[in-house]
Parts: sequence; structure tokens; C-alpha cells
Amino acid sequence: MLVTFVIVYMIVTIGIGLIAARRVHNAKDYLVAGRSLPLYMNVATVFATWFGAETVLSVSATFARDGLSGIPGDPFGASVCLVLAALLFAKLFYRMNLLTIGDFYKQRYGKSVEVLTSTAVVLSYLGWTSAQLTALGLVIYGLSGGAVDLNTAILLGAGVVVIYTIFGGMWSVAFTDLFQTVIILVGLAAVAVLVGDLAGGFDKVVSQAAADGKFAFFPAADDTAAWWAMAGAFFAFAFGSIPQQDVFQRMTSAKDEKTAVRGTVIGGLVYFCFAFVPIYIAYAALVADPGLGALFASEDAREIQRILPDLVLGKMPLWAQVLFFGALLSAILSTASGALLAPTATFTENVLRPFVPHMGDRQFLLTLRIVLVTFTSCALIFALNSQSTMYEMVQNAYNVTLTGAFVPLVAGAFWKRANTQGALLSVVMGVGTWLFFHNFAPETLVPANLIGLAASAVFMVIGSLLPPVLRHEGRSMESLLRG
Repeated sequence: MLVTFVIVYMIVTIGIGLIAARRVHNAKDYLVAGRSLPLYMNVATVFATWFGAETVLSVSATFARDGLSGIPGDPFGASVCLVLAALLFAKLFYRMNLLTIGDFYKQRYGKSVEVLTSTAVVLSYLGWTSAQLTALGLVIYGLSGGAVDLNTAILLGAGVVVIYTIFGGMWSVAFTDLFQTVIILVGLAAVAVLVGDLAGGFDKVVSQAAADGKFAFFPAADDTAAWWAMAGAFFAFAFGSIPQQDVFQRMTSAKDEKTAVRGTVIGGLVYFCFAFVPIYIAYAALVADPGLGALFASEDAREIQRILPDLVLGKMPLWAQVLFFGALLSAILSTASGALLAPTATFTENVLRPFVPHMGDRQFLLTLRIVLVTFTSCALIFALNSQSTMYEMVQNAYNVTLTGAFVPLVAGAFWKRANTQGALLSVVMGVGTWLFFHNFAPETLVPANLIGLAASAVFMVIGSLLPPVLRHEGRSMESLLRG
């Protein structure tokens, strides 16, 4: 019965996506839903940006193991990202009438910076997208009772997402996000009540978590290394995810700039509040069945993500299983579709198109769909060969944009003297410094991603203030906003 429900749910989701695809007439429709989403749809799409597999399965399980100190990046950094993006960039991006985040770098700095930063953005999505595909595989594998092996399950899940995203683009993402957000909110809230009752009630779960030190967010005052590690994880999400195409896409799909700001702030705040529901469920599951703690000892880090599925399948009535897996599939599908569309848009518009400048709108739409399938294949290879948790995969992904795209974005928007030379140095030295310390000096006190961020900022300033060796190829923000 449960497997039948999942099959029906997948078919309904695909159907909604294909119906929405009828609204796609050009690239603007495909990439930003024609900039016409009302507030309630914009809030749903922003909420779905983050509420995915890692929130339900990985962040919650990491809290059960490590407490709040283990999850500074998500939901804390992720929520800060959405609020900052709304307050600092939503109106700016909307007024510039951009199709992708890479278009900002093109207009502000020229083609060379556009290609470099967009490549960094696209590469960062490998980990993010792979996390969603891995989660879909885990769900299908669990529901099949092991009859479908994990790798085959990941391939099946990827096929479902590709089918409805490839035709409808952002319109399909928006409509399925709205449907899936309702399922998430209702399903997880109901399961939280049921699992809490199994564990002895809300008060017992909270008091047990407090007794076990799970609410200790900050490290000891003298533990310098722990403070630096926390800062690295927090800023990877809070800053590194701002120059991301899926955040940009959801903001600028709104019907006007006021809706873009309000929708992103509200979506970010709803996400922050509701992210604690799966965290509560995971810890309640551990209180109800301490034997689940044995998953923490596995050499495969992905095993801890089985806490919730194992409890629900083993101890919940059928109606609760339907609600939980409906909510879980909704969270995964809503994020996975955006995670496939975002790098597809950035690569096609800002890495490929500069070398094929005369591509017509029809050719562009076809190319987008081809690139989407190609990127999905790359993400699948990554997912099939990784043993990291989804939380780790996502955090590592954002280090690319933290060190290679964040500083040129902020400087380009708010510093008049930022130029092409400074931006190029910022990207190359930021990413290069991060990779060097990550691979050759991983034990440094300051995390490699923060060293890379600092290098990116320093070389942005140096490159912009030095006498120009490279010609500035972009325009000032004043001229861009004037049109």
C-alpha cells in the first residue's frame, strides 16, 4: 500500500509539472517563470530552496548526534543567507532585469569574469544536487525493503525529477513547490506529534535533549579551534549560498520587486522555524528507540540519515508512513528540481552562450534541456561515488561560491571602484587559496574556506586599486540601473 502511494504521488507530481510546462513559451518563462509569481507562490518556492533532503534526513540526524553545535550552517546560516539576499540584492537584481546570477557578473565586469564565476557556481551545484538525488535513492531503497539496490534507486529518482523539470523549467518548479510545500507542512507536523507521543511527549524530548547537552550551540570560550570550525560552517551557508542561481531564480520569479523582497524574507523565516520540526522528530525517534543510535557508529556517514525512515517504517501506522514519506518526497523533489534547473541555466547562459552569441530563443530552450540532462548525469556520478552525509555534501558545495563568487558580487553591487582586474584576481586567488589549504594544509586553525574568503576580499581590493593591466570590461552600477 505504501509503495502504491509513492508511485501515485510521483505520477501526480509529474502531472503537475507537465501541466505547468504549458506556460513555457520562451527562455524567460523557462528560467524565471515570466517574472509573474504572486507572494504565496514566491514564499513557497523560497521555502523549498532549502527545505530538502538534508534538512529532513541529514541536518536532523546530525543534531541527534552532535546537537546544535553540529549544525551552524543549516538552518542558521541558510536562513541568514535568504534574509541577506532579500534585503541587499532582491531589488537590485529585479531592476537589472537579469535571467541568471551570471548576468550580473557579465554586466558589471565583462565576459571573462562572467565565465569564471559562473563556472564556480555550476561546479558548486554538483554536491548540492547530488545530495538530493542521494536522498531520493535512500527513500526508494528503504521503501522497496532493499529489493532495489541504492544505486539503482538513485537513478530512478533522478529520472522522475528530470521528466517534469526538463519540460516546464521554473514554471514546473513553482507549481510543484506549492503543492509539495503543503504536503511538507501538514505531513511533518502530524508525524512530529505522533513520534513525540512515542517518546513520552514534547516535554520529555526537550528535557532529554537539554540533559544530553544538545542545545549547547557555542563552543567553550577557550576552544579556539571549535569557534573557527563553527565560523567556517556558518559562513559557507550564510555567504557562500547568496551567489547561487536557485536563490536568485526564486527571488526574481516574483511579480514585482516588492514581492521579491517580502517573499524571500518570509520564505527564509518560515524555513528557519519549520526546520526544527524534523530536528525534533529525529531526536524524539532516538529517545523512543535508543537502538537507532547504533547508526552513528557506521563507517559510511550516510547511515545516520536512516534514523527517521527506519523508525517510521518500523513503528508507525500506515497513515503516518504515508504522511512522512509524502512530506519527505515533497521536500526532496521540490529542492531537487531547482537544483537541476539552476546550474543548467547558469552554464547555458553564462558559460556556453558567450561562445555562441547568435543562439536564437528556440535553440536556447533546446540547449537548456540538453544541458539539464548532461548535468544530471554528472551529479549522478558524484552521488554514486560519495559516502558523505548530505549536510557535508552541501556545505562543501558552498565553499566554491564563498571563495569564488561572493566577494565580486558584493563589491560589484556596493563599491564603485570594483573592476574587472580586481574581480579576476578575487576569483582566482580566492578559489586557489581555499583549494591549496584544503588539500595541503587541512589542519590549520582557521578553516580553508575562510582563508580563501579573506584572500578573495584582499585581492579584490588590490586588483581594483592597482594601475590597470587588464581593461575594465563592465559598467558601473549607476549606468546599469539607468538602463
